[in-house]
Amino acid sequence: MIDILFIKTSSLGDVIHHMPALTEARQRRPEARFAWVVEEAYAPLVGLHPGVNEVIPVAWRRWRRSLYAPAILAEIAASIRAIRARRYDEIIDTQGLIRSAAIGRIARGRSHGYDSASIREPLASSLYDVRHRIGRDVHVIERNRMLTGLTLGYVPRGAPDYGLKRGRAVAFGEPYALLLHGTARLSKEWAFENWLALAAAIERIGFDVVLLSGTAAETERSERMAAALSRTRVNEPLSLLQITDLIAGAAFVVGLDSGFTHLAAAFGVPLIAIFTDTDSVQAAPVGSGLIEVVGEKGNPPSAEMVVRAVERIAR
Repeated sequence: MIDILFIKTSSLGDVIHHMPALTEARQRRPEARFAWVVEEAYAPLVGLHPGVNEVIPVAWRRWRRSLYAPAILAEIAASIRAIRARRYDEIIDTQGLIRSAAIGRIARGRSHGYDSASIREPLASSLYDVRHRIGRDVHVIERNRMLTGLTLGYVPRGAPDYGLKRGRAVAFGEPYALLLHGTARLSKEWAFENWLALAAAIERIGFDVVLLSGTAAETERSERMAAALSRTRVNEPLSLLQITDLIAGAAFVVGLDSGFTHLAAAFGVPLIAIFTDTDSVQAAPVGSGLIEVVGEKGNPPSAEMVVRAVERIAR
């Protein structure tokens, strides 16, 4: 048996984009044991993948707020012990950041990553034992697959397979549409008036509309929309796995360029992805279901454009 360690810690979209690399590696190297270092918030999702043998959580996002507190230092020491508990034949850092490359140095084994021309933080490349050149104009999913293939000695083939299966509908009524209007970056937002017009149009087509309540801003927008409409409701705060079930059970999803939108693509849920401030070529959702991408960097779509896409995808 060979032992492989993947390092892809965050964010949610990045973690989802790495799943096809794991699926393919499991298929091509069935004898291998695969471990994955990931941020603690996303560890439950990684645990759903049938190809992973061990999930090793880290909590950098939480640790950095109180880095020198005794309790945090104890957690960091425990995580280092977990990372070093096994010697790996190959360590693959598809994150490409200094902090993820540092994890690769902490782990025991030969580390692989992108070369300095292929990586977001070139200094990270100096920490790898083996460096691979992969064009930065390649879709992020394919970059992950290519780096993994170069490390394990095969050429990626076929469409991406995330290894995830759709669950059953779990929300208010069925069928329902899920609108993912929340985003961590203000530049990715789409105007509230557009979301309101879209939700009203979806109701007229005949679907319930479900909204999330995560951050304070997302909850406020959700409640404003629900107050103005008759078949639009706000879900209570949910865990990551509960949101995963909600996404998997939707008739279709409309979302911004966010991790949850890419999760819908991973499940093969019919999807309309709204792009406003990111590259819709390199970061477009990829999956087995119907997907329409509307808008592009610097040119957000109108509400009418998105409604027409919904009419096509919700037939």
